[in-house]
Amino acid sequence: MIPVNPKSFLTGLFNRAVNAARADLVLSPHLPVSFKGRTVVVGAGKAAAAMAAVVDERMPGPVQGCVVVPYGAGMPAGRIEVLEAAHPVPDVSSVAAARALLLSVADLGPNDLVIALISGGGSSLLALPADGILLEDKQEITRALLNGGAPIGQINTVRKHLSKIKGGRLALAAYPAKVLTLAISDVPGDDPAMVASGPTVQDFSTAEVAVKILKSYAPNVPSRIFEALESRQAVMPQFDRRKFNGHEFRFVATPAMSLECAARNARDEGVTPYILSDKIEGDACEVAKPLAAIARHCAATSEPFPPPCVLLSGGETTVKVTGKGEGGRNTHFALSFAQEIDGAAGIYAISCDTDGIDGNSSAAGTFVSPDTLARGRNCGLDARTYLDNNDTARFFAQLGDTIITGPTQTNVNDFRAILILAAGE
Repeated sequence: MIPVNPKSFLTGLFNRAVNAARADLVLSPHLPVSFKGRTVVVGAGKAAAAMAAVVDERMPGPVQGCVVVPYGAGMPAGRIEVLEAAHPVPDVSSVAAARALLLSVADLGPNDLVIALISGGGSSLLALPADGILLEDKQEITRALLNGGAPIGQINTVRKHLSKIKGGRLALAAYPAKVLTLAISDVPGDDPAMVASGPTVQDFSTAEVAVKILKSYAPNVPSRIFEALESRQAVMPQFDRRKFNGHEFRFVATPAMSLECAARNARDEGVTPYILSDKIEGDACEVAKPLAAIARHCAATSEPFPPPCVLLSGGETTVKVTGKGEGGRNTHFALSFAQEIDGAAGIYAISCDTDGIDGNSSAAGTFVSPDTLARGRNCGLDARTYLDNNDTARFFAQLGDTIITGPTQTNVNDFRAILILAAGE
């Protein structure tokens, strides 16, 4: 007998993971009780408006500043202005937002405090091109890296070397004020320098590394971009480390925290959870293969994880875009996973982006069941064709299996849960 309804159970785990990273639940303990100087709030990312609203509500005394979120993700934040810009490819509003944040921290003194609210998505929302680089260049480079399947850490390394605000430059602009960065992590490994390309974190990467990344994933960008980066190798400023003294960086939510919350919920419902990793990266199709193999082995042999159990994982997979369809890395993983389990009984899965938007689709992700491919065939849908055209969200939408949440006002990256029941259930 099935101990839970697979779809509602897995959707519930995803919702718990998202709620574990909500700003109104995690931010308050990290806010300063009082500060004798001015308090200026800046921020960028999918959670920035929700975080700013918490600061406005719970911080005493005068507070001012501005944050930027993707279009459609704004919400009132009282004394803190909320701007909107494009994601994942920057636009003119991204440039205006970067300038607004830099202006807001100008002319501060040593007794003033900057609270930086940073979350995933901030890289494209703050785009102030370095000298010799145009916004159009950054747009082309971003598209090329994303479509080429570059890992997020390498994309953000390039972004930092094309920017006047990323890689610690926002913190430098605030000097000599103290900077407290409160961040929600969306990057595998929780590297502070990589979340939103680290606008308040001193960067130690080199332009030479950025050039190598571009040549690997986006070799067809204009040659003058390579020339601009290569000319910067000898002139990149060596930041004075003393200007970062006294700064604090705290993660208020991470992928691991969300997975642990989902695990507790699974256990409460009588299903044993196993957290595989919060750092899984790689091509979505390739990641699906070992996870499906593990699931099939467990369902068939009850080893190494006896059913009923659920395998939880996070991280950020990638997809090389060659088609013109609708979808993202989570629906791409899910359809690849469905192919790999090939109708094996007792295996169900969910794969969703915790920000509520998977790639260029309106879905957060989707649900997979043993009969996914069979139902697709009955509707005249060929899974391989949809994968090749990067149209995986449309495949699942026609089956009624996509998960729609809208923007969640947070982001702790991908959430995957594979439910394994006894074979035949």
